[in-house]
Formats: sequence, structure tokens, C-alpha cells
Amino acid sequence: MSEKQTATLVDPTKLVTGVTKPDSSAVLNVDEAIGGGTDTVVSSGQWGFPKAKGQSLSYWLQQVRCDELISHRTTAELPETADTVIIGSGITGTLVAKYHKETWPDKMEGVGKYEKQFGIEQAMKILQNEQDTWEALVAYIREKNVDCDLWVGDTLDVPLDAETAALARDVFERYRAAGGKVDHIKVTTDPAAARRLTRLADARACYAWPASTLQPRKLAAHVMGVNLAAGVNLQTFTPARGVRPYGDADSSTEGTEEKRDAKYRWTVHTDRGTIACVDVVHASNAYLPAYETSLRGLIRPKPHMCNKVIPPLKFAGSGALRNSYGVLLRDGSLFSINPRYGTDGVVMIGGSNPGQLKLDEWVAAQPAEDQRCVDDGLSSVGVAGDSSSEAGAAAARLVTDEVRKFAEAQFDGWRESADRDGLGPGARYEYSWSGIIGVAADGVPFVGEMPGRAGQWVCAGHCGHGMARIFTAAPGLVKLMAASTPE
Repeated sequence: MSEKQTATLVDPTKLVTGVTKPDSSAVLNVDEAIGGGTDTVVSSGQWGFPKAKGQSLSYWLQQVRCDELISHRTTAELPETADTVIIGSGITGTLVAKYHKETWPDKMEGVGKYEKQFGIEQAMKILQNEQDTWEALVAYIREKNVDCDLWVGDTLDVPLDAETAALARDVFERYRAAGGKVDHIKVTTDPAAARRLTRLADARACYAWPASTLQPRKLAAHVMGVNLAAGVNLQTFTPARGVRPYGDADSSTEGTEEKRDAKYRWTVHTDRGTIACVDVVHASNAYLPAYETSLRGLIRPKPHMCNKVIPPLKFAGSGALRNSYGVLLRDGSLFSINPRYGTDGVVMIGGSNPGQLKLDEWVAAQPAEDQRCVDDGLSSVGVAGDSSSEAGAAAARLVTDEVRKFAEAQFDGWRESADRDGLGPGARYEYSWSGIIGVAADGVPFVGEMPGRAGQWVCAGHCGHGMARIFTAAPGLVKLMAASTPE
């Protein structure tokens, strides 16, 4: 990259905020946010483009290696012009394209932290949006009969110590007092009953409510198929390097009269050429600050690990886990657990758990020029002799070790079943991979038009919580675009 990047080590405790009480050291619902006060120093080196090679392959992409969308290009050459260019073809960009084409046919757990940041009224709106998003997402999948491994059932929020349980109870009561709907939440405050329900050895309480899990790549592929049938031009493996005003000396190229049409406002520069357009939608999330310098320090990329775990015999078949979990720890971290119940039975374990916090510290300590902040090649499977890969594997094991420690200590009978039944087809911590999440400065995404840049739109900075927001944020952005269009 042409600009020199520098890294500044920061106190990790100043990068997060959460919910606590004066008489307790427990913290609940730590934010995935950049800021922590005016004394926080944000690393100027925390941005970068996607890796060109050496990525780890997510469990979701391992299942679809024959899908032609992986390398799809609607036209062999990049079009010279378009009305709207969407940078990013993940679930955000895919949904923006869907609702854009239709417009122009040519949860309770976060109330405390959001109240602290934005006030109770906005906190309730944020949580209601998450509920609306879930309902819209499930309705769409069922209405369109989308094959994406949808599971609907109770998710369980489970505190593992008395202080965290008391704090969770306080958050619940404040949510109810503020007018939050709680009829659908099943509360278990008796520790013995919570242990039986969750199968977790140290469970002190349980809050259960309807939620879903799914295969996100299959959902995105379905929507993209609809888009292509409607005439959307998809160009994979075409990274955007910059967006400049149309007609600037650096942007102008020889072209047709149509390309020089005064209606165009922006030129998108890519490795395969330029494209002039009226509107640009930035849906590249964590990678947006790499080419949009004004957002450096406002959106920060970082690797987040997920582990694919094959459970032991006691947790297979009739003993398989039947709920997703958010396991709440006293330092504000949590394990997010997604059992693939009804499909292959593997258990996905991630979240901002203690191992992830160790990985965050490791990433912050690396030289900025290594760009570990966008390293989606971290995996517990390293390549012998490749020092970079081996270092990444060691970093990934920081998370895997904590996942193993948690599963063996908390799930009743997990360790004993694994020891008794052997590893054969039984328990193993088979694979881990790093995905890059975009962390917004205040813990909630940017959705709307960029100030002072008419025709540039953003839906990014989802803080690893995109599936709870994007299905309403993307169509919301398109409504804003429509409202700005002259009659």
C-alpha cells in the first residue's frame, strides 16, 4: 500500500464498554466497539484490503465448492457505466441489490449497553429492530422456501456465576420496566433447574426466547440468484480500490459519449478498470476503510474465530444439543454456540469468548505492515515450514484451547464421553477459521448517505452482529436512496 501504516498498542480494557453495577465486578454485554473515551488511541494501521491468497475457508463455504456463483461474472468485461455500483457481495450487498431492483425495476440482551450509549428510548428501538429483522428473515425464508438449513427454536442466555446472573436479572427487569415485551421470554432463576435445562455445569440462570440459526452462504446465494434473474450484473474477484468524483483528472479516461454523460457522479476504480455511476453503495463492511480513508478509525476490521466441533457420542443422536446458546461470563465475554441440529450435528462455537480476547491482543501486538487485522487465513491447521501460517495457527489455537476447555468443563459428560468413546467418529475440535468483522465506533452500524458526498451510501460496521440487522438495514438503505431521488 502507498500509505505508511503505524500500529499503536492500546489498553484492551479501554476499547470496550459494558453493563456493570457499583457493587459488583461482573460485566455484561461488552460492546464490539472501537471507542472507550477520549483517551482511547485507535490504531491507524487497522485497515486493509482482502487477502489475495492464503485465506482459511469457512465451514459454510466448504459446503458449496461447486456453486458457480463463487466465480461468477455476468459479463466478461467490467461495464463502463452503471446507475448504481454496489461494492461488496455479502449478505448486505446482495440484499441491497434485491431491494434496489425491486424499487427501480429497470433482542433483550443488549438493552443495558445500548441504554448506556444512546438512552433508553433508542435502546428499545435498536432491540425492536433486531426482533423485526428476525421475523422478516424467517418469513422470507419460509415464504420463498429457501434451502438454507433454517432452524427455529429457543436460544438460551446462560450466566455462569452468581454476580453475572444478578446482573442479567437486573437488565431483564429494567428492560421490562421500560416497556419491553417479555411474554415470549422464559426465565429460569433456580440454578439447579438451569443446569438441567442447559446441560451446563455452572449455569446459574437461563433466559430462553425464540431465535434461529441458518447457513448464511446458502441464503445469500439464493438472493443473488434472484438478483441475477432480474438483471443484476455480478462481478466477483474485482476489488474496489477507490471512489472518486466523476470527471476528476485522476478519474477521467477515454470512453464513449455515454460514459461522459453528465448524469454520472462517481467513478469506481478497480483492478480490472473503472466504472462510472450515479450512486455507489458501500457494502464491503470491514474492508471499507481500506479505500475510503474518511472512515479509518470509525470502522475497524478484526479477525473473529469460529470453531467447528464434532461432539462426542453423548451429544450426538438423541443426546444432541437442541438449542443455540449465549453463555455469559463475568468479564463481559461470551461463548456463542450454534448446534447444527437437524442437519449434520456439528457444533459451531465462537463469540467474544476468552480465547477471542487473547487473539485480539495478539493481533494488536503484530507489526502493522503484516495487516493481521484483515487476516482471514488464521486457522488451527497451519502449513509446516510456512512461518506466517504456523504463527497464525498458534494464534488460532488461543481460541480453540478455550473452546476445548469450556466444552469439557461445562457440558455435563462431554469429557467422559470423549475419553470413553475415543476420537474415532467422536469428539474432535476439527477446524477453525477467521472471518473479518467490521467494528463500528459506537457498536452499531452506519446506514445512510455519507455526509457531503451525495450519491455515496453506506451499510457497514455490523460488529459481528449483521444477521440480526442486515435484513432490515439493507432495505432501509434503499428506501433512503429512493427518498433522495428527484421525481
